[in-house]
Amino acid sequence: MDQRQGPCSSRLLSLVLIAVFLAASPQGVLLAEEGVGDDLTVEEAQLLGERMYREGLLSSGEPMKAVVQGDIPVDGSMFSCMSCHLRSGVGSIEGTVITLPTNAGWLFEPFVGARMTQEARDRLPEHLRRSAFRPAYTRETLARALRVGTDPTGRKLNGVMPRYLLNEEEMSIMLDYLENLSAELSPGVSETTLQLATVITDDVSAEMRDAMLLPLQAHVEAVNSQSRHQERRSEAGPFYKEEKFTAYRRLELSVWELEGPQETWQSQLEAAYQKQPVFALVGGISTSDWRPIHEFCEEAQIPSLFPVTDFPVISDTDWYTLYLSKGWYQQGETVARYLRAADDVGPEDTVVQIYRDDRVGRVLASALRETSQALDWLQVEDRRLEPDVTPSAAFWRGLASEYPEAVFVLWLESADLAGIEALASAGGRPRYVFLSAPLLGEAIGSVPQEVRRFTYLTHPYSLPGEKPRAELATRQWLRSKRLPLTHERIQSEMYFLSGMLAGSVKHMRHDFYRDYFLDVMDMMRDQYYSVATYHRLSFGPGQRYASKGCYIVQLGDGPQPELIARTGWVVH
Repeated sequence: MDQRQGPCSSRLLSLVLIAVFLAASPQGVLLAEEGVGDDLTVEEAQLLGERMYREGLLSSGEPMKAVVQGDIPVDGSMFSCMSCHLRSGVGSIEGTVITLPTNAGWLFEPFVGARMTQEARDRLPEHLRRSAFRPAYTRETLARALRVGTDPTGRKLNGVMPRYLLNEEEMSIMLDYLENLSAELSPGVSETTLQLATVITDDVSAEMRDAMLLPLQAHVEAVNSQSRHQERRSEAGPFYKEEKFTAYRRLELSVWELEGPQETWQSQLEAAYQKQPVFALVGGISTSDWRPIHEFCEEAQIPSLFPVTDFPVISDTDWYTLYLSKGWYQQGETVARYLRAADDVGPEDTVVQIYRDDRVGRVLASALRETSQALDWLQVEDRRLEPDVTPSAAFWRGLASEYPEAVFVLWLESADLAGIEALASAGGRPRYVFLSAPLLGEAIGSVPQEVRRFTYLTHPYSLPGEKPRAELATRQWLRSKRLPLTHERIQSEMYFLSGMLAGSVKHMRHDFYRDYFLDVMDMMRDQYYSVATYHRLSFGPGQRYASKGCYIVQLGDGPQPELIARTGWVVH
């Protein structure tokens, strides 16, 4: 909180708010009972703090009031503290803007710019032994900083830092949160080890299981193979790198196998976690709905990185699971957005989607329907194919007659497209036909030549041959680990996860807090070359689906047709 640090210091007290509300985490909460208002329980104060931080609202529902630049009134509904300063309170760097930490380990200790033992500090040359930028905050000096914008030395904070108009009870809640924010390391962390786990359900084939698990285990082995050197450096390395070297941890990876009905998964996960608390879940694989695992992570506040699933939970508010994509849902969403942008489709036009009443069909259909409703643009009619119905040329001609010049979205496999060439000559030929490339799979060339001119396909992965260098990197990495190439999509995703995991753990240094782990992931640069499966993966605060794109393609000629992109990667 030093004015000499310019704009970054002006933001620090907003980061203070983040710290306040992040302390609502159930791990290590040490709220001072005497600091909470007489009419509030500790739990109520936690919820109030969370609402203040995330929404800028007080318990009354009124926005928090503040002023910036001396006399400009602002309120919490105009922006949230979390959007600028993240959830963890450990701070961030964006461009030239450095947001300093406000968690308990930094805020309530003298700020000297780095974490160093006193012994290491004493070994510094005289000209590097700088005095603290500021002394430790107390409740009184922190309250003054929040209200009037001065640090413990009396220096004025930058004017863009809000000065909050909080009464005594509201201030007390804030200070209680700050005193407990990231006060203890998260579960799953010891002085030497970082505990991780991966989840595998019993519906996964042995080949898919190994494609996910073996690369993860190879990564852990590679990290731990450096342990002798890293641990030696932590004891006798150069003093100016003490903070870096003493942060090293070995990795331990547990495998949590889930068996039986999904209703039992929650209890199985709880038992596994009780046996061995972990810092985070990494990878994991299931061909079933990922929801039980997602909900376990939300409840226990355990980060979960990039599980291999086509059935992620679609949520705008959940925090703890970071997915590679929205799975099947992403394709239905893409079609809705493509039609919204099409010049020759309007709200009066008919969109008919046809699908089998199975899990994949229901997800695709709900995505198109829900996205169309959110865009307030198209009305979608559903036609479910009954199990005993096999489409034929007569079926398709009848459909075209019933819905002339409509848009048909066919969430069907190739076996259900028999006779679809009849659409090309039918009266009232559809304006567009949409199919799913992943649903067609290897049979994509079976789409009749007659309908290809007006047929479009969703393709949520990289185009064939689009990323040869990324594919080569994955294969070389697997070869270096003596792993055969078996399921390239899954193995490519685990190769990507290994790199992201290594970078985020290194970036955390000593700050092994789960929310900070996810904050670090959110601050990662967009990834183009490190994953072959997707054209691009992008990150940002609170963004829980790294792949935000999907191609719309058409088919070239012949039995092995070229995929011709008709859109860019992101379809808006």
